[in-house]
Amino acid sequence: MSEQTPYIIGADIGTSSAKTIGLGLQNGAVVGVFQQAYATRYPQPGYAEQDPLLLLDAVKKGIREVVSRAGRPPAAISFSSAMHSIMAVDGSGQALTPLILWADNRSEPQALALRDTEAGKRLYRQTGTPVHAMSPLCKLRWMREQQPELFARATMFPGIKEYIIHHFFGRYYSDHSIASATGLFDIAGLRWSREALDYAGITAAQLPEPVPTTFRLPPLLPAVAAELGIPANTPFIIGGSDGCLAQLGSRALDPGHATITIGTSGAVRMASSRPQTDAHGRLFTYLLTDDVYITGGATNNGGALLQWLVRDFLRMPLTALQPLVEEALQTDTGPLLCLPYLLGERAPIWNSHATAAFVGIQPGHTAAHFMRALLEGICFTLLSIRRALTETAGPVRRISVSGGFTATPGWIQLLADIFGQEMTLDQQADASALGAIVLAANVLQLPFETGEGTVATVFPPDKGKYEGYQQKYRRFLRLYEAVKEI
Repeated sequence: MSEQTPYIIGADIGTSSAKTIGLGLQNGAVVGVFQQAYATRYPQPGYAEQDPLLLLDAVKKGIREVVSRAGRPPAAISFSSAMHSIMAVDGSGQALTPLILWADNRSEPQALALRDTEAGKRLYRQTGTPVHAMSPLCKLRWMREQQPELFARATMFPGIKEYIIHHFFGRYYSDHSIASATGLFDIAGLRWSREALDYAGITAAQLPEPVPTTFRLPPLLPAVAAELGIPANTPFIIGGSDGCLAQLGSRALDPGHATITIGTSGAVRMASSRPQTDAHGRLFTYLLTDDVYITGGATNNGGALLQWLVRDFLRMPLTALQPLVEEALQTDTGPLLCLPYLLGERAPIWNSHATAAFVGIQPGHTAAHFMRALLEGICFTLLSIRRALTETAGPVRRISVSGGFTATPGWIQLLADIFGQEMTLDQQADASALGAIVLAANVLQLPFETGEGTVATVFPPDKGKYEGYQQKYRRFLRLYEAVKEI
């Protein structure tokens, strides 16, 4: 590729790492890729926190590294970010709390008290966000009740993306996509919900200014521009949430085209031209743009479970993870079943108190059998989300897959066999970062080839295995109902 070919950077602020990708405009060729991991702290049961400065540094380093590898500034930069995080900051922008993540369940009592009330049901219909401990709405209520002095000192309650934007540009902005996942945003009126604000005990002035995902941010602060090695007037598009942008990056905006992403967590999603709220409150509806809604459900328990099994349960080095997964994919678990709710669960059961279980253990079961049962349990959870999505938004005719699990073709095949439906892997790049790049190109009217001419990899289901998995899936559903009260 010519050194003069312009490129766009997509910066994805994930749960476990920041991934930064630069793609050329002419053919989508990779200019540079950088990924930096960071740790999550679990200081007590139900808590999940991160140091926001580590995430800020990871994003800055990612941009700086890709620019260095390209040898020239980008035509634009756009952000993708994980959802549902919240923190308190003071008037100078200093953090008063750690970053509280989506996996944090400390506000479960507040969520349970609100969820089935008329107010809770109204807030779900208005915001599109199920009432659950993941929600910043419930986290703020918890903070107000449990840390009143700290809560009173806070002048702003940003998520991680808004915190980074403030550091870069000196202003707090929240894109409509991230805002629609807070439980605080009216997705029809495109403003902070008065009823939600009253419940949380804050004002709209204590939340970032909501703007469309297509919003062009102001010039970089000079010191940040110098640190990143780019001009201060480099175009920055605010972008959206990782889930919604994965839909765009997977080119899955047509009716009936669902996506499945498995990274640290997992999700099943589908696009619609109108909000689709579920009568049972099982699914979310978030905004991609102001006329494209993404409906679906997320599981807390994705790739994080594999690391737990290897590192914490089996006490093996993480280098053993991939070989064990490969061995597990060649293993028959027999009657062994796994409820994979290690981190509680979101869709479709919305039970923060749910716990993981292995049932049907026999003397011959090895580490590979436990890993296989865990992989199947994750897939069964995603299947239950897809069924709720079908009931709410219509039939799923095609599924595209993305996320870290796509590096293991056998896992994609397992998903196809359990769903009884083919899985399509369209590209190897991170779908969320790619979606951010596509969005920026559209906003700035830059011609960008997304690689639509490339050949997708299709994983057709094994119908014989599908029938067997249907029986096992029914046992999986019965198992949860049998043990959920214990």
